[in-house]
Amino acid sequence: MIIVLKSDATQAQIDHIVERITKLGLKPLVSKGVERTIIGVIGPEDILRVTPLEVFPGVENVMPVLTPYKLAARDFKTEGTTIKLGGNLVIGARKVIVMAGPCAIENLDNLYEIAKAVKKAGATVLRGGAFKPRTSPYSFQGLGEEGLKYLSQVGKELGLATVTEVMDTRDIALVERYADILQIGARNMQNFNLLKEVGLTKKPILLKRGLSSTIKDLLMSAEYVLSGGNLNLMLCERGIRTFEDSTRNTLDISAVPVIKQLSHLPVIIDPSHAAGKWNLVSPLAKAGVAAGCDGLIIEVHSHPEEALSDGAQSLLPEKFSELMQELRILAKAVGREL
Repeated sequence: MIIVLKSDATQAQIDHIVERITKLGLKPLVSKGVERTIIGVIGPEDILRVTPLEVFPGVENVMPVLTPYKLAARDFKTEGTTIKLGGNLVIGARKVIVMAGPCAIENLDNLYEIAKAVKKAGATVLRGGAFKPRTSPYSFQGLGEEGLKYLSQVGKELGLATVTEVMDTRDIALVERYADILQIGARNMQNFNLLKEVGLTKKPILLKRGLSSTIKDLLMSAEYVLSGGNLNLMLCERGIRTFEDSTRNTLDISAVPVIKQLSHLPVIIDPSHAAGKWNLVSPLAKAGVAAGCDGLIIEVHSHPEEALSDGAQSLLPEKFSELMQELRILAKAVGREL
């Protein structure tokens, strides 16, 4: 259920409605937009049907949300969500945000070298994995807290926001201590306990689409995070599993406009994991921007032949710089900026 407030609704009126909803045993989530404040109500709707909230001062309209994903739906919030990361960095606005860095954090010197290169090229968020989910238990699993410390140190020194994956509920407090954005990887998209826990944090969440998940599945997973109270959520299309074997995964470029129609959440494209090959990253990144994505997350490594993870899909810094120059032209052509 959505309660739409009048444009002149006062804070006292909002507080009164929230208090009333809470006393009914329901959970209110307040979303303040540019023109309207909306209160999403989570819980059995039959309770609200016998409670005439329309008569409360400040209420303009009360309506049900017909989709199973209530808070992620465009009905809940007509304008797109924007996520502020401090300073002038905003995800979901006109500027397309680029996150770049190595797949895995290997050592401090290497991370610093890559971070300097991606910042010079125009990236504003440094990515790097400290905990690595690998298909084989014998592959490099990441540096753990040591890697998080490197990520935080380099990000602060260079003025870059940071994003890294959290894989376990037991690691959430540790990861949010060091990183600005918590990533939920494709393999954990339906790890509902993990989603519930990150929904209780205040840090922005980057939720990746599962390998074989529909867009509806992704939005339902998003609902777990949002229903916990964390509205700073962005969705990531990183390629899905199909019968095609020319690429690592198949980038569902149509996911960008489809999600934009269904949801208010920002959409990020991950061309690196979709392609699995460095020479396909550039055209897929361009396709993402042309389709209207709000950001890109790209793997960059100064020595990909020596990378401990995903070297084959990592761009060299000079290739990344070339891509950024081309993306600036493309972004301008579609009414965005980089």
